[in-house]
Amino acid sequence: MKKYLIASVAILINVVAFAQISSAPATPVEKKPTWYEKISIRGYSQVRYNRLFESNPKLKCEQCDRSLGENGGFFLRRVRVIIFGQISERAYYYIQPDFASSASTTGLHFGQLRDMYFDIGVDKNNEYRFRIGQSKVPYGFENMQSSQNRLPLDRNDALNSSVPNERDLGVFFYWAPKSKRHLFSSVIKEGLKGSGDYGIFGIGIYNGQAANRPEVNDDLHVVARLTYPIEWKGQIIEPSLQAYTGDYKIGTDQLSTGVKVRKDLTYIDQRVAASLVLYPKPFGIQAEYNIGKSPEFNKANDSIEVQNLKGGYVTLSYKTNYKSQLFYPFLRYQYFDGGKKLERDARSYNVEELEIGLEWQPIPSFELTAMYTISNRRFEDFTLKNNSQKGNLLRLQAQVNF
Repeated sequence: MKKYLIASVAILINVVAFAQISSAPATPVEKKPTWYEKISIRGYSQVRYNRLFESNPKLKCEQCDRSLGENGGFFLRRVRVIIFGQISERAYYYIQPDFASSASTTGLHFGQLRDMYFDIGVDKNNEYRFRIGQSKVPYGFENMQSSQNRLPLDRNDALNSSVPNERDLGVFFYWAPKSKRHLFSSVIKEGLKGSGDYGIFGIGIYNGQAANRPEVNDDLHVVARLTYPIEWKGQIIEPSLQAYTGDYKIGTDQLSTGVKVRKDLTYIDQRVAASLVLYPKPFGIQAEYNIGKSPEFNKANDSIEVQNLKGGYVTLSYKTNYKSQLFYPFLRYQYFDGGKKLERDARSYNVEELEIGLEWQPIPSFELTAMYTISNRRFEDFTLKNNSQKGNLLRLQAQVNF
């Protein structure tokens, strides 16, 4: 009997111990995220109308907005979907197609690649990194500033003519300490119209024929940029210097019959620019100016020659809010005298333009911009040898962010 009693007590103790073990919380097992859990998607779309109070339908700007002027109507300016993610500690991926590209004057809304690059970090904080693929060339603050954040509806002629579409295929090296990388990110999140993180120092090589075009000579372009944002008494000031050099080869599809060109179609393409930005807290100033040499049509002898160029802009802005709504009144004056290498016959330009606008954000996902433009543009090529157009117009843009 005693043996049975001892055995029963032992069984009971084991049952209680097992129950306690079963009821104890399990040690959580850390689940590593899969590759698709590290990928994010965002984007934005823009719809424009440019014909209100238009005084001259002959006033156009091919590089700015092809719906300007006669025969223009409602226009999808951008339809961007961005896929990005930090797929590992030192590898970042970014791809951006645009579904509002124009295959021709009559074929609209085609998909075309804008960005496809990956960043490879040298150190664990990715303060030193290489960017490989098609991306923005680090030349000019407004060139690198996303159209999603920019106040004027189009980039200025003077600096944007350096790298049409702002992008090219190449390899770039960027460096910035962790604190400055955080600052670059914060000015975007706070709605201060930043340009993004292109490092304190950047240097790179790229094809030089513009995005989505093949390299057609044996010369690569070289670019370098130095910038340094400074926080001072609640303000953020960012001065920058940048320069590039290379040889640009004009495509035969860019030439009119009869225009005189160099035998190898290759021309010097080099510039240097200075930038100064005071972020809108609440008053903002953004100013840039560049000089250089580039191919340009000369109507005096019907030829394309290397000529000097110059130009820049000043944008004044103010950031204010009413309850949860944001308002950005702005004014920009721009000037440019030079050639646009990617246009017909390296078209010759002289531009003076004043733009007065207001961006209204009633909710974070929607923006409405109205901009009144007072413009004086001379743009001449082999066919249009005496073409100077003046005019005023009110432009509207609706933008949705997702």
